[in-house]
Amino acid sequence: MGAAVEPIATIVCVLLLCLAASLVWLAVRRVRLMRGGGVDLCLRRRFAVTDWHFGVGRYEGERFAWYRLTSFRIGATIVLDRAHLEIVDRRPPFRSEEFAIPTAVEVLRCRGRDAGGRESDVELAMSSDVRTGFLAWLESTPPGRHPGFREAS
Repeated sequence: MGAAVEPIATIVCVLLLCLAASLVWLAVRRVRLMRGGGVDLCLRRRFAVTDWHFGVGRYEGERFAWYRLTSFRIGATIVLDRAHLEIVDRRPPFRSEEFAIPTAVEVLRCRGRDAGGRESDVELAMSSDVRTGFLAWLESTPPGRHPGFREAS
């Protein structure tokens, strides 16, 4: 009977070790992203209430990179080019979204091109501090590049 328990205990220990290593990886990744100038915000591509994902956004020169919080991916999940990014709509979170984006004050629907040149519509839910930084980054382009902050009418 004792011999049958040992393989099960070993399997359970290995699974727990893998789970702990995964959680440590996600925590270290988030801390590194935040220390490198990241900001907390939620993003969704498919516009349904349950499709919000927590993540870290980083301003990388002319690009805005968003890293999904629960992803093991090393690179960014979505990268938007500032030269082709425009804000299509601004709104407060809907009442039905409050559980999914608890810290958001405003939701910005943005249209732009991703790193591959494909059209990409996303919604970004952010706090007022993050919104201020995002709009400042979007408006602060070097002269002659593009007119800066463009809100579609």
